[in-house]
Amino acid sequence: MTLFREINSLLFGLFLLVMSSLVYFQFTQTRDFMNQQMESDLNNTITSLGLMLKPHIESGDMATAETLVNVIFEGGFYRKVTLKWLADGKEQTWENPIVIHGVPQWFIDLNLFKTQKKESLITSGWMQLATLEVEGHPALGYRELWRVMNDTLMILSLLFILSIFTLRIRLNRILRPLHDVAFQAKQIAQRKFGNDIELPKTTELKDVVGAINSMSGQLKQIFSTLDDEVDDLKKDKLVDQVSGLPNRQYLSAQINNWLNEPGLGGLILAKFDWLEDIHSKYGYQGRDEIIKVLSKRMQKELPEISESIIARIANTEFAFLLTKAEHNKIEQYLQTLIRLINQEITKAGCTPNERFVLGVSERIGQMKSSDLLAQSDNALQQALRDNKISHWIDSEQPQKYSREQWRIKLEDSIKNNHFAFQWQPIRGMKNKEVIQREIFCRLNVDDQIVAAAEFMPFIELLSLGAQLDKCLLKAIDKQNILALAEEGVAINLTHDSLQDANFMPWLSGFLTRTTYPERILFELPESAVITSFDKCDKLADVIRAAGAKIGIDQCGRQLGSMEYLQKLQPNYIKLDQSFAYYEKTNQNKELCRALLNVAKGLNIDVIITGIEDEEQLAHFNLLKADGYQGYISPIEDV
Repeated sequence: MTLFREINSLLFGLFLLVMSSLVYFQFTQTRDFMNQQMESDLNNTITSLGLMLKPHIESGDMATAETLVNVIFEGGFYRKVTLKWLADGKEQTWENPIVIHGVPQWFIDLNLFKTQKKESLITSGWMQLATLEVEGHPALGYRELWRVMNDTLMILSLLFILSIFTLRIRLNRILRPLHDVAFQAKQIAQRKFGNDIELPKTTELKDVVGAINSMSGQLKQIFSTLDDEVDDLKKDKLVDQVSGLPNRQYLSAQINNWLNEPGLGGLILAKFDWLEDIHSKYGYQGRDEIIKVLSKRMQKELPEISESIIARIANTEFAFLLTKAEHNKIEQYLQTLIRLINQEITKAGCTPNERFVLGVSERIGQMKSSDLLAQSDNALQQALRDNKISHWIDSEQPQKYSREQWRIKLEDSIKNNHFAFQWQPIRGMKNKEVIQREIFCRLNVDDQIVAAAEFMPFIELLSLGAQLDKCLLKAIDKQNILALAEEGVAINLTHDSLQDANFMPWLSGFLTRTTYPERILFELPESAVITSFDKCDKLADVIRAAGAKIGIDQCGRQLGSMEYLQKLQPNYIKLDQSFAYYEKTNQNKELCRALLNVAKGLNIDVIITGIEDEEQLAHFNLLKADGYQGYISPIEDV
């Protein structure tokens, strides 16, 4: 029972006791008063009647005596009058049946009033003429007692209702700080820290609210400190201090990630020798200032053309990794980059189209990081030899289908549910038991199984992600895959689904209809959470309302704050594969540990990805993560 109900019940009981006591005292006093009133009335009646009857009894006028008695019956509540002549013993009795109107019979049956009788001797001098006996009727007492109690109960009931209503409002106001404290405590338990509670006027409650505000503020500060620590470590380890751009280490990890995932794009290596001229003229401070201005412009303008990672990998060398771009987009990106560089060269007082060179390469099939970097470096060296601004090594990669052909074939395969599923077990770090399985989708196109690495880039380019996610979920449900995995199945959602206004209502209906919604683990990429947090937050509410869970994939890949973890509160996160890459180079162990501390502090499970062997697993085991995933546990057919 809540404190409000306990206090309300106590006050309700006390008030009811007081009211019952008042009703009881009013009842007994009214009954006693009416008894006295009826007794007094009976005494007066028998005295006056005796005096009126005396002369008529002396004269023997019985008719007049009877008339007088009838008058008495009509003017009062009397049940019986008995007149007995002493001379001859003659006795005459008058009875009057009285019906009590307006009083319920059950009330009369309580016998609250005893029968009252009075007897009087009528004399003439010393001579005794007759005896007169009058028996009263309690009708008056019942009628008045019923009226008084009715009025009393009505008034007290009205006062009771008003008092309870007033008490409820007042208690709500008094106890509102306690409700706020309880809500704040629940939020703190969920690692959510809102605004401070307004201090109440009540002294005792003010101390409680002050204490909870202080505790919330301190915990918020702790988690903010952890988040700042992760942010500082990222900036220290992965960001170039002059330009504010990612450094070589970050770029290398992201190239490795990108090549391990489906994608289209390319890499541009740039060498800006004109920056050395600036250094010679104005010193390193002037050079650094120009690098900052150039970096800001590149970060602002280039991502508008295509999603990319811009990094400074040496004093005068930059790299541009285009992660979602076709050939024509890379060309447009390159032209914009050349224009931007020439503008900054001109502002710096140098000659445009001189003293800088660009080498461009495009992703081909199953490339390794070293292959892509070597290809771009070869293009850059060729541009230097040819004394050109840029050189592009033409891959002349044969295209299996044109874009429009891909659209037709993908739409047909998705619409007809031509899915083939595989999954990879994700194991617990302690006991190595399967804690969930991540499902991977392949499509049957022209009677051939096409892997996600081949068709997913075109899914993104053609904006078919939402359609793919819907049909994929339907196929999983239809094939009863969820029944095979009690541990839960992790399903990655595409960026398109987050942008599609119809996807969330559809997903809510799907989760309502499916048999095992609690076994579905929806994963959102970190980049989508950062760029479209409000949509991800609403999607998370839909997912949790149905009993499903939510996770963040590629966590830690993006530079910047991890504050979104506290706001979104996912069930688990999967650390980006770059952390496994960093482990190979024995770098950024502090960053990985700090990120785990942030997640653990928020009661979020952490899964390490990209684990290839037992040695690597043993390294991450020291960090006390919850689970791991990678080639160490091979992919299996469903």
